[in-house]
Amino acid sequence: MAAALAASACAGQADAPGAPDDAGAVADAGPAPDEAADGDAAEPDAADPEAADPDAEAAAQELPDPAEVGANELGQIPVLMYHRLLPDGGGDYDLTPEEFRDELQWLYDHDYRPVRMADVAAGTIDLPPGASPVVLTFDDSTREQFALDEDGEVLPDTKVGILEEFAAAHDGWDATAASFYVITSSLFGGGERGEQLLTELAGRGYEIGNHTHTHANLSNLGDAEVQRELAATSGMVEQLTGQATQTLSLPFGIRPQQPELAGEGEADGVSYAHEAVLLVGSGPAVSPFHADWDPLGVPRIRSSPSWDGGEPDYGSAFWLEVLEEHPERKYVSDGDPDTISFPAEFEDDLDPAHADRANPY
Repeated sequence: MAAALAASACAGQADAPGAPDDAGAVADAGPAPDEAADGDAAEPDAADPEAADPDAEAAAQELPDPAEVGANELGQIPVLMYHRLLPDGGGDYDLTPEEFRDELQWLYDHDYRPVRMADVAAGTIDLPPGASPVVLTFDDSTREQFALDEDGEVLPDTKVGILEEFAAAHDGWDATAASFYVITSSLFGGGERGEQLLTELAGRGYEIGNHTHTHANLSNLGDAEVQRELAATSGMVEQLTGQATQTLSLPFGIRPQQPELAGEGEADGVSYAHEAVLLVGSGPAVSPFHADWDPLGVPRIRSSPSWDGGEPDYGSAFWLEVLEEHPERKYVSDGDPDTISFPAEFEDDLDPAHADRANPY
């Protein structure tokens, strides 16, 4: 594992622990990887039948009891990390198109549904009752992730092509609920064409996140240089798409010397503010409603279909199986984005900031 981390162009040693205690740590799962290798409108008058929304009320009444679906919105969320897509699979951080399709199918069959990282960070996870969120993150803005043919159609064996093909064949799967972390000095191969692709990708509804301008190791830079790297990308993304980056994926998973600069800063008249900062490697992330949620250090899981049930390799096949074996640890939606449902035994794990939405049972 340590050799694979050193060899990856985008990977690096995470400085966050693996599965957190109480929120979902799995006993005897092995050492942690870093030990191993957004109104002021008046409220509608509930007494006025014209002001109420009968459709919304009916939908709320039709939701099952949280206990019936095992809702636990303080549970863990797998944030999966993807890089290149190559015919031969490439290195430890890459997949073949078929491996990517197979992982999507596994997730679908096990009641996972995708959400954007920005939605997790904002606490606006909206899924059907009984479904679990998974975050699909794509680093580096490489050619294999998104490309168009001469007629403007998405190439089928790119990440976006596979996501959209999969969504068309699977009810309830939102292809655009995915987060792409871009390097603005080399967007999808670089040049004007790369900028056009970025604009198109955002226009389709995908989240565009910050991965710095040059894929720099931020720990080697001074404070001003860190802010220039992040402001350059956020500014370019806003210029091309109309929206600044909301979340950041750290190159190599390494924080700057002043970690708070990953969250917000300013350079050359451009300011940035990230609601979540993603690491490399580790275990599932805690719920954004959990007291242990750290927006400046969200762990991710390397996508890897290679685990065969032997020694833990801390890739996606390993961690997803762990969550299947310990379903009480997994985030499960109650179907109501306005409430946070969980077994009463986990009440002490709730961040008090969300107490007004709490629905223990």
